Amino acid sequence: MDKRALVRQLIAKLEDALLVAERARDAAETEAREGATPAEKRDDARVALEWSNLARGQDRRAAQLRADLAALESFAPAPLPEGAAVALGAVVEVEHDDGGLTVFLAPAGAGEELTGPGGDGFLTVVTPHSPLGRAVLGRRAGDVATARIAGEQREWSITWVE
Repeated sequence: MDKRALVRQLIAKLEDALLVAERARDAAETEAREGATPAEKRDDARVALEWSNLARGQDRRAAQLRADLAALESFAPAPLPEGAAVALGAVVEVEHDDGGLTVFLAPAGAGEELTGPGGDGFLTVVTPHSPLGRAVLGRRAGDVATARIAGEQREWSITWVE
């Protein structure tokens, strides 16, 4: 599997999210400044404050996305040898009672969904900081990983690692 293509796809998704966050920040800043007449601002000062808070939130989101993109710029995952332990850059298939999931362990981009090579299936990005990422890190195909997700303890069987 071309993991560098997965990284490029993830970078493109995060760049798109960054554009959205920056546009939302700019729109909220403009609305906070110019969205109400002076009389409306006197009557309800909360409106400008709410828009200003929204702009700050979007700015924090944009800053996090820029940090994530910086982490991905130098991320070049190599193929793992057969039987290797799960490491950053691994593609891992896990199974649970409710079904299976294929994840890509990356330093950033948690929750993003990537398309597999040639449009073959989907991979969910997990980071080593996520419960599932921590659970599978260092394990091998055939191992069982336990993670608390949404307050529930779950067991995942690792069926494949690349």
